[in-house]
Amino acid sequence: MVKHVNSLHEQVAQQLRDLIFAGELSPGVFVDEIRLCEQLAISRTPLREALKVLTAEGLIRHEPRRGCFVNQVTEQDLDEIFPVIALLEGRCAFEAAQQATDADIAALKSLHTQLQDSALKGRIEDYYAANYAIHEAIIAIAGNKWLDQVIGDLRKILKLARLQQLNAPGRLSQSLSEHMAIFEALKARDATGAESAMRTHLTRQREALRQLALQSKSRITAVNTKHQLMGEAT
Repeated sequence: MVKHVNSLHEQVAQQLRDLIFAGELSPGVFVDEIRLCEQLAISRTPLREALKVLTAEGLIRHEPRRGCFVNQVTEQDLDEIFPVIALLEGRCAFEAAQQATDADIAALKSLHTQLQDSALKGRIEDYYAANYAIHEAIIAIAGNKWLDQVIGDLRKILKLARLQQLNAPGRLSQSLSEHMAIFEALKARDATGAESAMRTHLTRQREALRQLALQSKSRITAVNTKHQLMGEAT
């Protein structure tokens, strides 16, 4: 019976993640437990257990006497997360270079061919998909379950932020170049080089996101200034 309950709240937790990542539960929104119970056709017990799981993952925050809210990722959060995930994925690349078989390298070569093709044709969504698959493959090759677990948790937080770093000018070609450097190091079984290249890749992702945030802030400031001047002129 206990096993069934655990399975149910884990299913509910995944349903909630899907709603959050799809934007149906957007950052900052109040989690209406009554409505969700009706929507998911469940009782309050598995929902509340699922909310505890998502709170531990950082996707949900609980405020005493107010309830649960979908978490919001700030620029400070990103500044704190990216150095950590760069270290962790860098270590994955290090271990992957030591563990990789010829079959692993062949599989990575195929993924990088997809990555290059997507970049050449400007297919951003396909590029993101290939990029994700490559990172997952490197983690799998490393075979370190603890790195896998912690990176997975951090990735959920980053996914919550709906990051689109490839929209930064020149970022697509830069990202491709970084990935090819990682692949060359893995192919050469150069663990130190793979680690360094991966850390550079993640660090530059954060730089691209910061650039986009500054551009967005500048556009908003310009629009507000224009509106203010138009208001003064009337």
